[in-house]
Amino acid sequence: MRTVEFLDTSLRDGEQTPGVNFSIKEKVAIAKQLEKWGISAIEAGFPAASPDSFAAVQAIAKAMTRTAVTGLARSVKADIDACYDALKDAKFPQCHVFIATSPIHREFKLHKSKEEILQAIREHVSYARSKFDVVEFSPEDATRTELDFLLEVVQTAVDAGASYINIPDTVGFTTPEEYGYIFKYLIENVQTNRDIRYSPHCHNDLGMAVANTLSAIKNGAGRVEGTINGIGERAGNAALEEVAVALNIREDYYQVESPIVLKETVNTSEMVSRFSGLPIPKNKAVVGANAFSHESGIHQDGVLKNPLTYEIITPELVGVQSNSLPLGKLSGRHAFVEKLKELQLDFDEAELMVLFAKFKNLADKKHEITDADIRALVAGTTVENVEGFHFSDLKLSSNIDETITATVIMINQEAETVDLFADGQGSVEAIFNAIDKFFNQTVRLDTFSIDAVTEGIDAQAVVHVSVENVDTDTIFNASGIDFDVLKAAAIAYINANIMVQKENEGQLARLS
Repeated sequence: MRTVEFLDTSLRDGEQTPGVNFSIKEKVAIAKQLEKWGISAIEAGFPAASPDSFAAVQAIAKAMTRTAVTGLARSVKADIDACYDALKDAKFPQCHVFIATSPIHREFKLHKSKEEILQAIREHVSYARSKFDVVEFSPEDATRTELDFLLEVVQTAVDAGASYINIPDTVGFTTPEEYGYIFKYLIENVQTNRDIRYSPHCHNDLGMAVANTLSAIKNGAGRVEGTINGIGERAGNAALEEVAVALNIREDYYQVESPIVLKETVNTSEMVSRFSGLPIPKNKAVVGANAFSHESGIHQDGVLKNPLTYEIITPELVGVQSNSLPLGKLSGRHAFVEKLKELQLDFDEAELMVLFAKFKNLADKKHEITDADIRALVAGTTVENVEGFHFSDLKLSSNIDETITATVIMINQEAETVDLFADGQGSVEAIFNAIDKFFNQTVRLDTFSIDAVTEGIDAQAVVHVSVENVDTDTIFNASGIDFDVLKAAAIAYINANIMVQKENEGQLARLS
C-alpha cells in the first residue's frame, strides 16, 4: 500500500476562522502536538502577513524535530523572501506559493490574463525553488478553473520546480465525483520525470469537504491538507481527524496507510478546541462527546454483546481510555505524573509544580478526576498578555441595592498584583466590568456559553466567549476552564481581551 502524507493548516487556514487568534505560545504547543500525532508537514502561517505571524512561523520552525514546516506565500517575491527568512531554522523547510486561476478570480480580483497568470507562476515558483528544496504550488479556486487551463497551470508549476501540487476547492464548490476526476486527469496528463505529489485542500461550504478529500485520495492524491476539527473560514476545512480514521477503518477500500498516530487524536482535537475557543459539537464524528454513546436500548444491548454491532470505531483507537482509573484527592505526585504520561501530555519540570498544585486544588473540590479533567487542567492557563499579567482570583459581594461588586485579582510572574473593582447587575457583568478597567479598551460581548468538561454537578466548567473589538469590528473567541464557572468566565474574558489588545498594538494585522 502507498503512504499518504498529512499536511495540517490549522495554524494558517484554521486561524482564518472568525474569532480565532492563536498566541505564539499556543501555536508552538499545537505544532508539537501535531508532530506527536504524526503530521508530515505543518503550514505554520503566512510570514509576510505581520510581525506576529513571522515570529510564529519562526518559533514553530525551531520547535519541530521531525515534521516539515511550510510558509504560505502569494506569487510575490517579498512573500517568498519572508518565508525563507522565517524558516531558516527549520530542519525541513517548505514554501507554498499560490495564485488564483479561475475566470472569476482572473477577471475581478487579479485583473490578469491567462498568459499573465502563467508567467507569474513561472517566475515565482522558480524563484521559490531557488531558495527551497521543496516547493508546493496551489492554483487558488482550482475547482472553478477550466480543466484545460488548470492542466496548463499545473504543468507550468511542475516545469518551474514545484514538487507538490495542491488543488484547492477554495469555496467548497465541487463534488466527490468531479474532484476525483480532476486528480485522475492531472496525474495522467502532467508530463514530468520527477515524483510529483498531488494534494486536496477542501472547504466545507456544501458539507462535502471530507468526502471530496477521500475521493482525491482514491484517485491518486499523495498528501492530504486540512485542519483539526475542521476549523477554518466560513464552514471550515476538511477535518483531518475524520480523514485519518476513515482511511484506517476503510483501509480495504482506499488501500493506503497514513503516518497518523490515532491514539493521539483526542488530545490533538481537544487542544485545538481549547486554544481556538471553539467547542467540539457533541455529535461530531470521531471526537464528539456522543461519538461512542448509545441511547437506543437496541443499540445498547448489541454493544454489550459485541461492540462491533454498532461501533465501527473503538474509543481506544482515538485515545479515549474507557477503562482508565480516575485520580482522587489522595493521589500523590507520582500517580499524577504517571497519569500525564499515560495521556501522553507534554509537560516539563518547571510546569509540573504548578500543574500538581492545580490538580490538588481541583481534587479537594471534585470526588473523582477523569482523563478529560486532566487534559483540561493542562490546557487551562496558557495565555498571558504583553505585561505578563494573568488571572489569579475572584471575590464577589452583594450590595444593599441588589447589585454585585466584583474584585478581580490579576498577578504577574514577579508576583505583583492588581486588584480591580467594579459593580454590575449580576456576577458576570460585574466581573467583566472590572476586567474592562484593566484593559481600558472598547469591546462588546457577542456570545457567552457554558459547557462542562465531564458529567455531574462537580464538573469543571468551560466558558466560551466571543467579543468584538468595537474600533475594528473584529471578532475574537476565547475560552476559560475552572471548577468555578465564574472564574472560568473571568479567564475567558481576559483571554479575549488579550487578543483585542494585541490587535490594537498592530500585532495581529493580516494580508487580505
